[in-house]
Amino acid sequence: MEHFKQTVRHDAVRVRQYIISFFKWTLIALVTGGIGGALGAAFRCAITYVTDFRLQNPWLCYLLPLGGVMIAFLYRVTKLSGHADTNLIINSVRTDEKVPILLAPVIFVSTVVTHLFGGSAGREGAALQLGGCIGSFIGRASRLNEKDMPIAVMCGMSGLFSALFGTPLTATVFAMEVISVGVIYYSAFLPCIVAALAAYGVTTWFGLAPASYALSEIPKLNLLSILTVAVIGIAAAVISIVFCVSLEKTHELAKKYFRNEYLRTAVGGTAIAALTLLIGTRYNGIGGEAITAAVEHGEALPYDFILKMLFTVITIGFGYKGGEIIPTFFIGATMGATLAPLLGLPASFGAAVGLVALFCAVVNCPIASVILSIELFGSRGLIFFAVALCVSYMLSGYYSLYSGQKIMYSKRRARFINRNAK
Repeated sequence: MEHFKQTVRHDAVRVRQYIISFFKWTLIALVTGGIGGALGAAFRCAITYVTDFRLQNPWLCYLLPLGGVMIAFLYRVTKLSGHADTNLIINSVRTDEKVPILLAPVIFVSTVVTHLFGGSAGREGAALQLGGCIGSFIGRASRLNEKDMPIAVMCGMSGLFSALFGTPLTATVFAMEVISVGVIYYSAFLPCIVAALAAYGVTTWFGLAPASYALSEIPKLNLLSILTVAVIGIAAAVISIVFCVSLEKTHELAKKYFRNEYLRTAVGGTAIAALTLLIGTRYNGIGGEAITAAVEHGEALPYDFILKMLFTVITIGFGYKGGEIIPTFFIGATMGATLAPLLGLPASFGAAVGLVALFCAVVNCPIASVILSIELFGSRGLIFFAVALCVSYMLSGYYSLYSGQKIMYSKRRARFINRNAK
């Protein structure tokens, strides 16, 4: 009888712990997602405003070197130079490394400056850093212990990602999957999805539409169509390696030959300004119109993906801020639209497949990528996306946009490797 009472008491304690944890994380995630949604909405509006202003005043692209000096000055004054980037957020999930709250306003302003003057960058890098800062701040304010702080950081990451792209489920899984490939922190599932949905709700309340595209043509499912889609996956893997290596080497060479950050950003900005003068403004900024044209209409120039890669590598490699994911969308979509007709596939469908396949290859997140394909393009043709994703994921090796990412298991066999991404 006494043993039975002890068992009942023990079970009651465990049930109470689960209930307390449930409400604790729901509350923290709601606060994190709410703040993240408001900040994400402000960030989206700021990027949209400066992008529209630049398109109306294209001469601003020639002032990009000045913008680079402004960014370098901001990072030097705040003493964030050299280590405050997305890798800091990723590392903070696995370690007790603290995320400085000052990083939030600095990355916000720096990304806006980059887009105002026409740097070729995205916004998700800033979003992950903003989200990580918010999550870390709320975690410290809530007096979470070192075991719970990583979940708070992931909450912030998922909230800001959801706010920017309007893809809450992708944001949830991406925040959990990107840290350590092969190991997912399932304890973060509830907090991350609550934060993502809260942020999504805030942005829709502000009238900001989620990202989505309409696919006009989807091929019939047969062996030939599967093989041709796999070819796009192979191309995405190759381009991902070139892109990741180019970003890393350009950054290393820029730091080696231009040790002064003011000079470094000015040189990079001058190179982009010169390329803009020669080629035009198509590859400056986010390039959202080109992505839409490729995915919805199959329209792309055969060299679009090469030039966008060049513009982005110089912009990010020389110290400008933003992110690489939306440029990855541009590169993947235009590559797919160019390659698909050669394989007998609709150009617009090839653009959609190329977009998601390249995203998967550069971030090593196949599950998040499958969900992204559904949230962006719907569930039609899901098997084609899955085929391209598994091919690009395996063949892209251990390269990544984020050197702080850990590859926990081999892509070729069931073997624990625990190595840093390249």
